[in-house]
Amino acid sequence: MDFKYCKLEIFIPETHILELQKALQSVDAGHIGNYDSCMSCSQLTSYWRPLGGTSPYIGNVGEISCEPEVKVEVTVFTEKVDETIQAIKEVHPYEEPVINALPIYRTSF
Repeated sequence: MDFKYCKLEIFIPETHILELQKALQSVDAGHIGNYDSCMSCSQLTSYWRPLGGTSPYIGNVGEISCEPEVKVEVTVFTEKVDETIQAIKEVHPYEEPVINALPIYRTSF
């Protein structure tokens, strides 16, 4: 089955939301009908432990970190997923940003 749209989930510190929004606009992510720049943000708490050889943006190697983050959700055309992920990585502060691309079976638009 071919999917016309995907939803990207991006986990990022709240301090980087405006930079992320500009990056998403630059590749026309979140364009729905006659609207653009559409995205949703949810507050959450994330946990992780940086392993040896890393240079974490937040936290210390070998210690479990617990920090508030934001999950940003944005709809993109499937053919633009790779371009959009690249634009996100250019402004994301983490070495290993979590960006999930989920195919959308059906939308209301």
